[in-house]
Amino acid sequence: MDLNQFIRDVPDFPQKGIVFKDITPLLGDPKAYRFCLATMANLVSDESFDKIAGIESRGFIFGAALAKEFGVGFIPIRKPGKLPWKTSQVEYVLEYGTDTIEIHQDAVKPGERVLVVDDLLATGGTMEASIRLLEEVGGIVPACLVLVELEFLKGRKKLGEKDLKSLLKY
Repeated sequence: MDLNQFIRDVPDFPQKGIVFKDITPLLGDPKAYRFCLATMANLVSDESFDKIAGIESRGFIFGAALAKEFGVGFIPIRKPGKLPWKTSQVEYVLEYGTDTIEIHQDAVKPGERVLVVDDLLATGGTMEASIRLLEEVGGIVPACLVLVELEFLKGRKKLGEKDLKSLLKY
């Protein structure tokens, strides 16, 4: 199945000059969504991990479903003020500003292997910050997984030696 037909380009969102890759058509088609999840699972089936971390908010859509598929726990990586327990946080630079993410300090036990999942990799700032955050609380990040990679923005470079798997590349 060609999933590209389910990705809609939205020009000038969230600001002028950005072409947003909208995944909601894919999510709205049950066959495409199931195929997408199965294919993403196959991309990381040879990896060993204890938990999956999903980056707010669209990373939750894929990360939680994959955690269920693999029978592992799920870690939400959230924007500040959304988690009710003690948190650790990291500030980072986006392609159009700065942001902060956080997780519960006890979300990862020391030495646990965590797969980081998001819908899209652009400049790599959010993914790199997520890896840093998980490692600061004792996790090991063997790989990252995204539905869409915008290769022309070279976000993969920010991840250093981390293994990045992407389903669609633009």
